[in-house]
Amino acid sequence: MKIQNQLGYIKGITFAPFHKRGSLSTQTARDSFDYMIEHTAADFVILAPVGLQEHAHSEEICYTSSATFSDEELINMIRYAKSKSIRVALKPTVNCKNGVWRAYISFFEKDVPCEPKWENWFASYTEFQTYYAKIAEAEQCDLFIAGCEMVMTEHRSEEWRNVIAAIRNYYHGPVSYNTDKYQEENVTWWDCVDMISSSGYYPIDQWEQELDRIERVVQKFKKPFFFAEAGCMSRKGSSMVPNNWANQGALRLEEQPDWYRAMFEACAKRSWVNGFAMWEWAPVLPSRSTAARDTSYEICNKPVQEVIKDYYGRDKRK
Repeated sequence: MKIQNQLGYIKGITFAPFHKRGSLSTQTARDSFDYMIEHTAADFVILAPVGLQEHAHSEEICYTSSATFSDEELINMIRYAKSKSIRVALKPTVNCKNGVWRAYISFFEKDVPCEPKWENWFASYTEFQTYYAKIAEAEQCDLFIAGCEMVMTEHRSEEWRNVIAAIRNYYHGPVSYNTDKYQEENVTWWDCVDMISSSGYYPIDQWEQELDRIERVVQKFKKPFFFAEAGCMSRKGSSMVPNNWANQGALRLEEQPDWYRAMFEACAKRSWVNGFAMWEWAPVLPSRSTAARDTSYEICNKPVQEVIKDYYGRDKRK
């Protein structure tokens, strides 16, 4: 299945997602970035400035506090990555301050007086996205991803089409949206983006059946596809529920590379999978002893790092 793809193959990693102001401005962050490129063979990075709302039913999104990268440090990191010939995507992402997962952001379908409303939230969300679309345009970013895993908003097709159209008023490169695992066929407005993307947190033994399902979506919309997130923790049991960051399993470093190998093997058979952006890489390098005790999604200095480097280094697709 040949589908026109503006970006070519994506060998990506998400760098410093949701880190606070100042996290990108240090030499430590640049050293971590350099180490990431050298030790993973990645050629693409996603930067994800965060917007915060109080809870899942708040109308206002804040992206100007100390919780969010400053414009200056974000721009400088984009330029630093490009100076290293690394392609850059911006993915402005909303989180809730109270820890509720962004997928649960929602409102009454019918407006009720004195209750928060979809209209107001989408106005704030559009402002958030277009703010960073202007930066993406000015810095010639290679891709703009209009948010992540907003599951309970995605049925609002008209509003989402308006968000994408507003982004295109300011950013003239390719636009995507990162839906959540299992949601690929539930988004009805893929026709208005340039690239379909989703979070590939699928059980280690279910990749083939999930790729069969996603392939039907790709065929329907005839759009290129990549996994804008993919990852697994280094915890016992995580390979069966890689999306469950609350899993309390004990440290098991081999769980992570085993899962990545299964993903790579399954996806390599599908020519329509145009790459990945692994989750995640921190702006501070851990020591090897610290990494050896880390149970999270982090990649650096863990066995999975070599698995990624081997795959990215061998894959010659453009």
